[in-house]
Amino acid sequence: MSLNDPNWGRRPSGGNQGPPDLEELWRNFNRKLQGLFGGRGGDTGGGGPRVPRRMGGGVGLLIGLVVIVWLASGFYIVPEGQRGVVLRFGKFVETTMPGPRWHLPYPVESAEVVNLLGVRTVEVGYRNTVKNKVLKESLMLTDDENIVDVQFAVQYVLKSPNDYLFNSREPDETVLQAAETAVREVVGKSSMDFVLYEGRAEVAQRSHKLMQEILDRYGTGINISKVTMQNAQPPQEVQAAFDDAVRASQDRERQKNEGQAYANDVIPKARGMAARLGEEAEGYRQRVIEQAEGDAARFRQVVAEYNKAPQVTRDRLYIEAMQQILANTSKVLIDQKGGGNLLYLPLDKLMQMAAPAAAEPHKAAEAPQQQEPATARSREAFRSRERESR
Repeated sequence: MSLNDPNWGRRPSGGNQGPPDLEELWRNFNRKLQGLFGGRGGDTGGGGPRVPRRMGGGVGLLIGLVVIVWLASGFYIVPEGQRGVVLRFGKFVETTMPGPRWHLPYPVESAEVVNLLGVRTVEVGYRNTVKNKVLKESLMLTDDENIVDVQFAVQYVLKSPNDYLFNSREPDETVLQAAETAVREVVGKSSMDFVLYEGRAEVAQRSHKLMQEILDRYGTGINISKVTMQNAQPPQEVQAAFDDAVRASQDRERQKNEGQAYANDVIPKARGMAARLGEEAEGYRQRVIEQAEGDAARFRQVVAEYNKAPQVTRDRLYIEAMQQILANTSKVLIDQKGGGNLLYLPLDKLMQMAAPAAAEPHKAAEAPQQQEPATARSREAFRSRERESR
């Protein structure tokens, strides 16, 4: 009687109220199993002695199939860029390279495949976007007792698969805690202006180094590849006042730059003018000294000549002085005691000769030798006219 027989558990209608025939049930099961594996089925009669042999063959095949399936479950493939970690009863055995691999099936051994090339990212101070802030992580205290809102992203890869599996229960949480600790230490030793403006790259660099030291100290098998500061600003509550302070600072810098530009434009000109005036003063000094030396030399010559002939020298000096005086004046002096004859004077020519000398007296002083012929000519003309009048 099979298990699906509706008469299972019921006594036969012939009045036999005993238990079901177990031998018949075993034969039916053995026959069906042989039918599945290609054996001869349907031999239900006279098979009493053959039942143990058939039972042993089917169990053996079943066990063999189970063993094959069990052994086949130990094959696994390690993709390129990943590593396989073989565990025996939960204990590390070896690390396998990419390719098809095999280990003792479960529960003896197991394998974990770890991706070493995949870049993982941990966000600190925000989630998904910088607008979705996590103030508990982002608000930090600076060295000058100001609060800044800092958000940054940390990218890391794995450098040791067995350390990654055994030394860290939650790697992402570990990286998050290490990153927050490192950045808080760096920000806590820096001023607010340094964190917000000129020192953002340096803060990220120092945080990267400190973060890696923390992770290596715990043997997490994690290598920090990049730390990027996504945002750094004052807290939202003081943003307006901070913007005013920033604008004032920018105005100060702008005016400072404008003043510096003006100084850069004026100072060189002033220095050039000072140098030019100095050179002119030096030239004037040299010219005055040379002129004084020349005058002194001429005076010594005059003194020498005066000692030789005082009257002649005195007359010559008087005549030269009168020549210079009369050459520079437009007045005409006539000696009327000489006679009452009518004098003809070319006043227009005398005025023309006197005008250039009066307009350019310095030229006459610079070129006395050039004026001397003109003075001589005028004196000669005056004498000739005087003779004619006589």
